[in-house]
Amino acid sequence: MTVSPPSAEAARAARAARAVQGAQAAEPAGPAESGAAAGRTDVVDLYLKHIGSGRAVMGRVMGGMAEVRSEGAWIHADDGRRFLDFGGYGVFILGHRHPAVVEAVHRQIDTHPLASRVFLEPVAARAAQALAAHTPPGVDYVHFVNSGAEATEAALKLARAHGRTSVITTRRGFHGKTLGALSVTANATYQTPFQPLLPDVTQVDYDDPADLEQALAARRDRACVIVEPVQGEGGVRIPRRGYLRQVRALCSAYGALLVVDEIQTGMGRLGTWWGVDAEGVCPDVLLAGKGLSGGVVPIAAMAATAEAYGPFSRDPYLHTSTFGASPIACAAALATVRAMEAENTVARTAALGLRLLAAVREVCAPYEGGLVREVRGRGLLIGIEFAEEQAVGELLLELIARGVLVNHSLNSTRVLRLTPPAVVADAELDLFLTTLAEALHSTADRMSDRPAR
Repeated sequence: MTVSPPSAEAARAARAARAVQGAQAAEPAGPAESGAAAGRTDVVDLYLKHIGSGRAVMGRVMGGMAEVRSEGAWIHADDGRRFLDFGGYGVFILGHRHPAVVEAVHRQIDTHPLASRVFLEPVAARAAQALAAHTPPGVDYVHFVNSGAEATEAALKLARAHGRTSVITTRRGFHGKTLGALSVTANATYQTPFQPLLPDVTQVDYDDPADLEQALAARRDRACVIVEPVQGEGGVRIPRRGYLRQVRALCSAYGALLVVDEIQTGMGRLGTWWGVDAEGVCPDVLLAGKGLSGGVVPIAAMAATAEAYGPFSRDPYLHTSTFGASPIACAAALATVRAMEAENTVARTAALGLRLLAAVREVCAPYEGGLVREVRGRGLLIGIEFAEEQAVGELLLELIARGVLVNHSLNSTRVLRLTPPAVVADAELDLFLTTLAEALHSTADRMSDRPAR
């Protein structure tokens, strides 16, 4: 969900903003405190005039802060406060400004940040080689793009090049908001204003092989299936073990192209390099993004087997982008893979994820059966599902007021999502858990004090 703007719940938004501002006032003045309030007002006004009123209102509800600096697990605001970042929508698996990634990007800026697109570009080649060393066996070809949505678009076009014009997606799946990606993002809230979208798109239930088989049987040899190993924006929905193997088997049996969207779940986020690794599944196409950037320069990729990639391999002009595979972005991706290898990030994510999931469950235990419905997760992708949608907005604001950032889930309005970096230290983990306990207590009190409707 997004926290409701003042026009919908003016009293609650005003209270939340006052709470945030009150917490700020209690903090010692930072070095940039002089004129900070005026600076924040200026930023809000610029948003109102040039970016959008909705985003400006949201900024005001959150306290009007502007983020100006970051490192590791922390984001710094313009008033001198800092926030522990357990959000970031899955981007910051290495934290903010990882030194090795920053150094590689600086070096690339100083030599050759963007390419002519006429000659071969060595950084892209090395980045593709590094990424392919960790993709499932046979997924050896890499097409770099600028965002996860672009990776989805590339996959949909590649499927069409193979004659797979019928697309099967899962309910509550999320694959981006550009036109093709939006067509397979099963949420009417985002789709309806832009219809008609791509034709011949079918939604099936997630974690339901029988529903998928029924859809495939009606589209033999002309279907493309797109699925996530865990539905992140769908509320951290984790399928039963064996589901992905069944999806692979069904796609093979009915001649369908299998696209696995690992934009959020990949790059170690689930405690394996890719979510499909847990079941030994090899897709025809794999989408990567978010963490591939190292938290420094946006980049995403569509990786594919030789057979699936054939149309793009034979004709390099079939699907192109001026800024795709830019040297500066590929330098970030290459440094990210190398840093993850050197620091054993995937294993650290798996171990830290087990600790964090158990600890969050313990903190939430007193509220289960009431405020909290369930805590679930895998690796460093954890969701807290609440009994009511309003609790998500209340808790998000309570955490911000206490200096912690988390995320809501776009396709599941009752789920608060945690995607902390693998570099988080024990002291930062303890701080988060203490803060979560305090915020839950306050939220539970406030929710219980609401007048009956």
